Amino acid sequence: MVTAQIRSSIRTLCTTNRVDKSFAKWYQGLWQPKKNEPPYDHVVQLGDPVLRLPANLVPENELKSPEVQYLVNHLVKVMRSYKCVGLAAPQLGLSLRAFVMEFKDELRDQYTKADYKLREMEPLPLTVFLNPEIKVLNYEKIIHTEACESVRGYRADVPRYREVLIKGFDAAGEHKELKLHGWNARIAQHEMDHLNGIVYTDIMNRKTFTCTCWQAVNANNGRIKLSFSNK
Repeated sequence: MVTAQIRSSIRTLCTTNRVDKSFAKWYQGLWQPKKNEPPYDHVVQLGDPVLRLPANLVPENELKSPEVQYLVNHLVKVMRSYKCVGLAAPQLGLSLRAFVMEFKDELRDQYTKADYKLREMEPLPLTVFLNPEIKVLNYEKIIHTEACESVRGYRADVPRYREVLIKGFDAAGEHKELKLHGWNARIAQHEMDHLNGIVYTDIMNRKTFTCTCWQAVNANNGRIKLSFSNK
């Protein structure tokens, strides 16, 4: 069961700080690899099989469970620590249909007024969806540049529908639906793709696929470190 996997992860987190005074246990810990289980504190990268699996539904009788609430809170925590605008459960190693998104007003300062308007950006408060479904409301496709924490260090132009409707359950396990357009619709489509085993590289304009730090690579004779951690 998927929920058993979450429970196992929580048990691991709850017991990692226990002190075992056994010398044998201490000695074994020096050379045995540490077991790291999802949901991770890092974002998995393209190549991890979990990113290519259609995610499992969260059982409806588990929507309000402590395990699912833990997952939601952990998604929010990691999303904010990476300073990204959306994150799906498969990106933390769990094949579950859950994602979070948030577009803060302070991000406005990262764009010119013209770009902010062109991309149809607007603030979006923290939004949680469990078992979401998507319906396209406007089939016009808009092309803008996207990046993804699971393809870190790269970006590309990606076509997305202008307006969509998302239906599912919120963090409290209650029915929720939300109409989104412009940039926020793009974020939702990006996260929905993750729940279906799709990554933006599958639908991008391949000629625009670009390393985000190529200029720094040249300026520093290739001595650039790309971290996959948020720390």
